[in-house]
Amino acid sequence: MAAAGAEERRGSAWGAAGPERGPGPGPLGSLLSRLPLAPSPRRRTASQCQPEPPLLRTSKRTIYTAGRPPWYSETGAPVDEAFVIGLCGGSASGKTTVATRIIEALDVPWVVLLSMDSFYKVLDEGQQALAARSDYNFDHPDAFDFELLVSVLRKLKKGKSVKVPVYDFTTHSRRREWKTVYGANVIVFEGILAFANKELLKLLDMKVFVDTDSDIRLVRRLQRDIMERGRDVAGVIKQYNKFVKPSFEQYIEPTVQVADIVVPRGGENFVALDLIVQHVHSQLEKREITVRAALASAHQGQPLPKTLSVLENTPQVRGMHTIIRNKDTTRDEFIFYSKRLMRLLIEHALSFLPLKSVTVETPQGTTYEGKRFHRQRITGVSILRAGETMEQALTAVCKDIRLGKILIQTNHDTGEPELHYLRLPKEISEDYVILMDSTVSTGAAAMMAVRVLLVRGRGSRAQGGIDMLTESHGSMCCRIMMCRRTGSSCCHC
Repeated sequence: MAAAGAEERRGSAWGAAGPERGPGPGPLGSLLSRLPLAPSPRRRTASQCQPEPPLLRTSKRTIYTAGRPPWYSETGAPVDEAFVIGLCGGSASGKTTVATRIIEALDVPWVVLLSMDSFYKVLDEGQQALAARSDYNFDHPDAFDFELLVSVLRKLKKGKSVKVPVYDFTTHSRRREWKTVYGANVIVFEGILAFANKELLKLLDMKVFVDTDSDIRLVRRLQRDIMERGRDVAGVIKQYNKFVKPSFEQYIEPTVQVADIVVPRGGENFVALDLIVQHVHSQLEKREITVRAALASAHQGQPLPKTLSVLENTPQVRGMHTIIRNKDTTRDEFIFYSKRLMRLLIEHALSFLPLKSVTVETPQGTTYEGKRFHRQRITGVSILRAGETMEQALTAVCKDIRLGKILIQTNHDTGEPELHYLRLPKEISEDYVILMDSTVSTGAAAMMAVRVLLVRGRGSRAQGGIDMLTESHGSMCCRIMMCRRTGSSCCHC
């Protein structure tokens, strides 16, 4: 798609291409008639990055942001990067509306909406005082932390999770709690200066400029700042004339030259939005990944890996398998002996953790040469829902262990695993992680769980997972397994 110049924005083919399928912004007088004359009470409003599900609800479905389908091959190696759409335009031009409608029309399950508003710099006391008097220019490039923004967007594009600051517009400061945003198939990045940084431009696969009449933008800004941010009319107009309008003309409007698409009238221009969606769909089709089918056949006929440790099939273990696999076993007996076997499996897995030699003194005054776990903590992470059955056994043998949960479910249309929920304890990057799942077939969910830990920066010391397999193949990470076919238990590290 060819770049559109500034002259195209006034008489664009899209601006005149057929009747609109929705109402326009309405006359200026109509917008002004709804403008409050007095400021509303100040409400806490924050930047609009949406990291947690659901991102938005449409008439047909809920679109989540808590993860994505596989972004790696059957070997675990990352493949294509996410498709990034950059939306630029003046203040109150309708960028967020355009972003939301693009997401709705794309109809893909995993998206991320990243707002440039989250990356305002932290103001010092003098700048805070200027902002309170509407004398600070929030539309200047120096107001944004571009270094952090580029770093965050680059990681998201590679499929990694990131921490995003939350900016509070009522106090002109960042909130203490940052939000976690995960990688996705599509990233929609919007901001007034989205095209003003060369490093940012390199990360954008499609650049869209949202062009809205300046009078409409002013009225929208008045409505938003008075009703949502507790500002007064005089202060908003002063800031607009002193900073917003000059900054738009100097820094924002010229960047239309680098845009691939110009969208007049914002979110009401359905012709332009349809063309954007068609192009993104074509790009996603080229990047489609299938992991589960490849995993199902990848290791058939192959010898078991050397890292797979089989729990010794003692008469006790054989007896428990006999009870568990017997169709006449009662529910209570099944649960009791399953828990016993799970505990043996977990204790077997713990034997693979690194230990260091220590010397201790006994109550009798003698010394004892022993072993001790050389790190402070072990964290257990269960793959919902089956993995939760193993938590009781883990907590029984590991005192004060912390637990996390990952929900991965199969998409019935594609057959691929998808991440729906993630809750991990804080500061586990230096912990050894035991990943628990009670049923594994191809190992696709286990592999996704390991990749999730890796992209969150948690995987450098992951000890693996504990699984009770339904088939004799599919071990893809460090875990303990009980195979129905062979009746054996093993640990893959």
